[in-house]
Amino acid sequence: MHDSLPAPGIPGGPADEEGDFEPLDESLIPEDLAGAPLDLDDDDLDEDEEDGGGEEDEEDTDSPEGEAAEAKPKARSKKRKGSDEDEEVEHPDTPVPSAAKMRKALDKAFAGQEDIDERMLDLMTQHARLLLETNRTMNVTAILDPTEIAVKHYLDSWRVTRMVPLVARTVLDLGSGGGFPGIPVAIAEPDCSMILCESIGKKARFLEEAVEKLGLKNVRVVHARAEDYLASNRVDLVLIRAVSSVRENVRVLRKVRHSVKDVVMLKGNSWGREVRAAEREAERLGFKLDTVLEHDLPDEMGSRAMVVYRAPGGDGL
Repeated sequence: MHDSLPAPGIPGGPADEEGDFEPLDESLIPEDLAGAPLDLDDDDLDEDEEDGGGEEDEEDTDSPEGEAAEAKPKARSKKRKGSDEDEEVEHPDTPVPSAAKMRKALDKAFAGQEDIDERMLDLMTQHARLLLETNRTMNVTAILDPTEIAVKHYLDSWRVTRMVPLVARTVLDLGSGGGFPGIPVAIAEPDCSMILCESIGKKARFLEEAVEKLGLKNVRVVHARAEDYLASNRVDLVLIRAVSSVRENVRVLRKVRHSVKDVVMLKGNSWGREVRAAEREAERLGFKLDTVLEHDLPDEMGSRAMVVYRAPGGDGL
């Protein structure tokens, strides 16, 4: 399945064909990024947003030596994080498409892709309808259109399996939310062991129900913060989608970095800004940028990138 994996490195040019992954030129990363916004405002990616840390750094490593760090108020997310408190349901009238309509959207999204089987699309159809039904009582997705769901949730998540070796590896989906990217990845790669790690109790319960109904034997759900789980467990790979910035994600893993080999973050088209902003922090903590794999979604639905970091002791891709 992974015979054609690209050699590690910072990718360089645009894809020749829709869906192809090509290396990007490192010069595309902007040089002047002081105060540049991080890639957290992507409407397609913010609905699963999870707690970006849970602990404060003992010191501000970006402050000049001897200079007191200036206290800055933290931006409050409109999303409530890490709690089971009641919150206003944003889409109580979420439409739930028929199985036939959802499957048709998935067929179109995956048209032309290799190694697609009926079982995979059937399970994705079932999960999508469970997701939208649940969205009437709990905020698990901001994307409601079946075509967009098929592309932005399932195709985008599935592409991890085309670019990252997963066979016989233990993978942790940090802040899984509605199950992305973990559930589509586990469906497409049954020979990996997937852990859906979710700190919000009601979302963890939804994931448990979904895993049971889909009959996914290679998936289990953990109701915990990822950093707490990894304090006593080791995994080969951590997947992070729509959680926080590269810099904050690295900080979350700082105390458990020896429990992880590789970290793959699914990002929007401004990944370069985040990588540059995280450079010093990642280097200090021993995370090495291994490769960046950029790709376009079909029908002009946006650009995406998989930003891969090698944790201390990791082998890289």
